[in-house]
Amino acid sequence: MDLDLDLSDFVEDVGLPGLVLGVGVLVLAPFFGSALAKVGKPLAKATIKGGLIAYEKGKVVLSEAREAFQQVLEESKAELERSEAGQAIDSVKTVSISSASVED
Repeated sequence: MDLDLDLSDFVEDVGLPGLVLGVGVLVLAPFFGSALAKVGKPLAKATIKGGLIAYEKGKVVLSEAREAFQQVLEESKAELERSEAGQAIDSVKTVSISSASVED
């Protein structure tokens, strides 16, 4: 593996402003690193807390939706069974009436 690093190629790729910004960050990092860490940690914790709260609320909402769906599903099954039972009774009555007419 040949790592031919040429500074002119690098400057052409990122441009002179990018190079200046990179050097500036390297020089100033020791001075502002602790300040950024002090701000970054509470921000990260707040983001994680928000995510946990959203997750818990999402679990509650999904649980309620699941219960509502189960209830509608059970009601639908019961109505279907009553409907099928009613149709079966109607078909038995029809057969009984038909067979009684034939016998007379």
